[in-house]
Amino acid sequence: MFSIVEAIRERATPEAVALVQKDRTLNYQDLFKQSDAMADAIRQHAPRDASRPDRLRIGVHFPSSLDYVPLALATLTAGACFVPIPDELAEEEKRDLATRTALDYVLVSEPLATWLPEGSVKVGEFTLAEQKVQIQRLPAATTNFPVADFEGINPAFIRFSSGTTGKSKGVLLSHESLLERITSANEGLQIGPGDRVLWVLPMAHHFAVSIVLYLYHGATTIIEETHLGEDLLRAGAEQKATVMYGSPVHYRQLVEAPPVGEWTALRLAVATAAALDAATAEKFRTRFGRDLVQGLGIIELGLPVLNLTGAQEAPEAIGLPLSAYECLLKDDSGKEPPQGEAGEICLRGKGMFDAYLDPWMLRAQVVDAEGWFATGDLGKRDSAGRVTICGRKKTLINVGGMKVFPEEVERIIDSHPKVQRSLVEARVHALYGEVPIVRYIPSPEGAPTTMELRNHCRAHLAGYKIPLIFTVTQELPLTASGKLKRA
Repeated sequence: MFSIVEAIRERATPEAVALVQKDRTLNYQDLFKQSDAMADAIRQHAPRDASRPDRLRIGVHFPSSLDYVPLALATLTAGACFVPIPDELAEEEKRDLATRTALDYVLVSEPLATWLPEGSVKVGEFTLAEQKVQIQRLPAATTNFPVADFEGINPAFIRFSSGTTGKSKGVLLSHESLLERITSANEGLQIGPGDRVLWVLPMAHHFAVSIVLYLYHGATTIIEETHLGEDLLRAGAEQKATVMYGSPVHYRQLVEAPPVGEWTALRLAVATAAALDAATAEKFRTRFGRDLVQGLGIIELGLPVLNLTGAQEAPEAIGLPLSAYECLLKDDSGKEPPQGEAGEICLRGKGMFDAYLDPWMLRAQVVDAEGWFATGDLGKRDSAGRVTICGRKKTLINVGGMKVFPEEVERIIDSHPKVQRSLVEARVHALYGEVPIVRYIPSPEGAPTTMELRNHCRAHLAGYKIPLIFTVTQELPLTASGKLKRA
């Protein structure tokens, strides 16, 4: 049966450097030596029950670091389905994830083991980078999905979607789909053995289409421990990074960083996970002499859309679909709307997810009759065919029949120098039906006045899009992957 880990192993150059973190390096040969040793420990202490038809589901709860990578590979090498457990989740959410995936075992760093369900039993442990990793057997859980169908997929990976507007779903990927999506995405990224990728995202959220892609194509992944712009710049310069893949938050900090190094090796910078603003893109181009390329990263498909050719003309666009994908916009009647008008972004192509775990739905039950997957994102096309995301279909605010996309308003408010981040929501209004209101986190230097924010919005937005109420807050509700959590 096909294994993505074995595919990586077959292509790897043993002495080539796979991972870097500060003064530590790990070449491909040692990476597999470590993962194989841990896979042996997993097989010894967490053996598969020969009487059951499906493979084990093993959670990994470990700090995002160089050592996370061989641990995740060991899970797959041992023949299990890998289930990352984000550290950002509350303990109750971690237990819920374990229940919904019917986890058999968890590999957990000793200090992080406090959340484990009652009845968990430590059946073994091993040492990884001077940290004790416990192998915990979880109490038997009821599977709410057909185990024979689950096993028939050749499952490699389960990750829960962000759950920005409701309960998250477990997205299931097979080894084959994982290979399809990383090779399809790389038709645009063009990552190869000569690349050194600066890594700034959490492993538990971006492992499948990112780390696996870099390993498969023989690149070096440089893991930076902090998200401060100064540290990112220093790491990029000193490590001669050629690629960076991060969120707009990372790039906003990077463009304002003091001049602690000259980052001249950079060839490609990709922004994903949240909307990119034009001001940050322009500052990045001015400082580094490279376009900041926005893409659409989506757990159901990987990286199907990338703004490789339009980053200067339309920096806020996610761009055009890569060659392995097609993109269609659909209005409420199911037809492509006129240029410049919004429609739901629908995608199809290689490496699409195989099933939703909870509730169980095979891919064929989710896509339409022609194979289109409806993303829930609303977008519009420009004259070049590039797509720009307007917002989420479920979060659209209807102001007297006029459409307001919260994400558009947030992008403007977030561009104010005294605002760190904002969340725009709807409030019921007797006359207009709904009106937008906003909560925002001020910058450390202090909050802007309401009049300053209103004037800033007025310069960029139509009047009906300007929030009726501006409220200062010290925190906003976020999903485990750092996206805004909407009611």
